Amino acid sequence: MGAIEDEEPPPKRLKVSSPGLRRGLEEAPALSVGSVSILMAKSLSLEEGETVGSKGLIRRVEFVRIITQALYSLGYQKAGALLEEESGILLQSSNVALFRKQILDGKWDESVITLRSIDQVEVEGNTLKAASFLILQQKFFELLDKGNIPEAMKTLRLEISPLQLNTKRVHELASCIVFPSRCEEIGYSKQGNPNSSQRMKVLQEIQQLLPPSIMIPEKRLECLVEQALNVQREACIFHNSLDPALSLYTDHQCGRDQIPTTTLQVLESHKNEVWFLQFSNNGKYLASASKDYSAIIWEITEGNSFSMKHRLSAHQKPVSFVAWSPDDKLLLTCGIEEVVKLWNVETGECKLTYDKANSGFTSCGWFPDGKRFISGGVDKCIYIWDLEGKELDSWKGQGMPKISDLAVTSDGKEIISICGDNAIVMYNLDTKTERLIEEEHGITSLCVSKDSRFLLLNLANQEIHLWDIGARSKLLLKYKGHRQGRYVIRSCFGGSDLAFVASGSEDSQVYIWHRGNGELLAVLPGHSGTVNCVSWNPVNPHLFASASDDYTIRIWGVNRNTFKSKNASSSNGIVHLANGGP
Repeated sequence: MGAIEDEEPPPKRLKVSSPGLRRGLEEAPALSVGSVSILMAKSLSLEEGETVGSKGLIRRVEFVRIITQALYSLGYQKAGALLEEESGILLQSSNVALFRKQILDGKWDESVITLRSIDQVEVEGNTLKAASFLILQQKFFELLDKGNIPEAMKTLRLEISPLQLNTKRVHELASCIVFPSRCEEIGYSKQGNPNSSQRMKVLQEIQQLLPPSIMIPEKRLECLVEQALNVQREACIFHNSLDPALSLYTDHQCGRDQIPTTTLQVLESHKNEVWFLQFSNNGKYLASASKDYSAIIWEITEGNSFSMKHRLSAHQKPVSFVAWSPDDKLLLTCGIEEVVKLWNVETGECKLTYDKANSGFTSCGWFPDGKRFISGGVDKCIYIWDLEGKELDSWKGQGMPKISDLAVTSDGKEIISICGDNAIVMYNLDTKTERLIEEEHGITSLCVSKDSRFLLLNLANQEIHLWDIGARSKLLLKYKGHRQGRYVIRSCFGGSDLAFVASGSEDSQVYIWHRGNGELLAVLPGHSGTVNCVSWNPVNPHLFASASDDYTIRIWGVNRNTFKSKNASSSNGIVHLANGGP
């Protein structure tokens, strides 16, 4: 519901109020006229520029008012009233208090009159008209709700239309007279007790139009504290907490121990190089693909311990790619220039094999609906399949070479693929259009962030590039330090709020950078061969895995001293390392 067409609300104004705030508005104790006069006199006696705090940045009157608002919002009615009385600083003027009450009581005509009497409203240009529009619009809806069509028409014709605001909205309101069901479509929720929600919503929308000194934005103190905490969190390059809440008692700062740099386990069940691995979306499984023609599904048990759930051994060539369905019930595996196979994660059964003459699939990816997936290969085409094995569509871009890596965006609208040696093509399935991202050096792999806002590209010149792939693609950062020249090396996003970038390297180490500033935070030794791929657990920010040419998978975590034994023990192709291990 809005009065001014195409006008955004002022920033930092929250729209949704909590039940506690609602009670604060409705139940705050009324002050007598005498009390108000005394308080106003006290307030006027305060020096207008008086400040609090060591740097003199906080105006005392404003500070006290937002504390009072917070007390009412939290349900501390007596404490809020006492603070107003003792400080001599009112949360709101008597006119504003009356105006709020009139809105919540549905006294529309009186509220318009009171609005005109509030200082500073007139000087805000169309503010008075816009606020009046919202009030009269609610009056119109409630008259319709009661079946009083004549009065609703009268309000629309004689009160709303003369304001000459938002003609389109006026036409929408008029259509509600003929088709009452339209009310809900354009924003009015028909309820038996409009006092509890719709009127509060109107009050909040009016508040967004008025100067904050008249009506303080809802939950202002909470908003300021959250902003301060966000600044501290963003400044903390090691922030990687499982708990989203930050303490108010001290300034926030994480140590390096929040980054998973300790080897917790070494998985040794593959019999050849491990080329690819990926955690499931729910973080409970890990799938790995190897040159030994197999893929393995690993299950994560209590204490972040990994055990083999299934070995998938139906491929006739090395397995180069795996992809989890959105619900993690199905897994795709792709042989190198071979077929794509669909597996039941629970049973380990191969449900279907997807093949096409001369295709030689190399990579695959799921659509977010979990009912379709894509595959690409040496025949320079990308195919869309359903789960029954039917080819639904195919796409071959201009000059499209062999498909070596691809992904689908989280909204399912775009396919992203490496195009040639040094370009990325993004194909929009709705508009059937393409856009390119070009690099100066060869691209070996890509990784799309979970929200599909960012794209990581590993390049043959020993750099990883971070792109913003919004409407206008933009290169944001370059990460350097790892080694890459001959092989396909893969990187990933990870940690709380995807704050980190991790990558394998040809020097047998894992590299971790801060995504926001590009600072190299950790270099992790342990593998004895090229680290081909890394995958960060999407649920547990303290856990990631790396796959190497040394036939092993390393599980990395934070050192919690969870292993009591000081010696490593081995069973079933799994090495458990105590106190981290090298």
